[in-house]
Amino acid sequence: MQLEVTHFTDPACPFAFSAEPQRWRLRWQYGDQLVWQTRMIVLTLEPGEDAKLAEGAPGLQRLYGMPIEPFPYPRVFSSEPACRAVVATRLRAPGSEEALLRRLRIRTMAGGLLDDPELIAGAAEEAGLDADALAGWCEDPDVADALAADIRAARSPSATARALDHKLGGPRSERRYSAPSLELVRADGAGSASLPGFNPIETHEAVLANLAPELEVRPKPESAEEVLAWAGEPLATAEVALLLRLDHRDARARLARVATAIPSGADCFWTL
Repeated sequence: MQLEVTHFTDPACPFAFSAEPQRWRLRWQYGDQLVWQTRMIVLTLEPGEDAKLAEGAPGLQRLYGMPIEPFPYPRVFSSEPACRAVVATRLRAPGSEEALLRRLRIRTMAGGLLDDPELIAGAAEEAGLDADALAGWCEDPDVADALAADIRAARSPSATARALDHKLGGPRSERRYSAPSLELVRADGAGSASLPGFNPIETHEAVLANLAPELEVRPKPESAEEVLAWAGEPLATAEVALLLRLDHRDARARLARVATAIPSGADCFWTL
């Protein structure tokens, strides 16, 4: 049995970045039983949202542990160019959009500006994409249409999500999903669930257990080495901590014995 998971997000959102440990744990525990589709919100469409994002979010790093630069951005910025790049990759290089989104998140949470063409090009190269090709894809009309469809879908929350209005964003006249939000649908059509906004891992697990109790749950990993080898890319201390079910300090101590730290924001990522 599979669940189709629609993930509404935006690379500019520090809450979405702070929720990455939950997504890594879901991927570890449920594997290909969860089929993910990522859709872009474009948070900076709403008036004033760009100014709020430009203030930064150092408090979230203290709360949730993900590496976030603890200073304001040098100016306001739009997330639309980066969202467009993710959508273009989803259409032209399916399967690579998650890698690009990851690199865009890391770069902007380290203080980069998402409407900087050089930032997007650098993220593309790190994700294994040709930056010039990506820039060309972003000019295609069908990419503009797909991004517009994502924007509409993000501003059409499900009835269940609307019942949790405090977990939604946008003006009262047009509520939208906040980042990150998940819509889950059983592939057999026998049920669905909404998880709008930031939620702890226990909430995700409870929803999945109620929606699809037959899902197989993989036991937790045995070591930090196993986690990093499985991920295939550097992970933050907080991401490894949630996978191993350790506190931040203990996870960092284990990582320091076997991995190399890559400083970022107020913490670091780790690689074997």
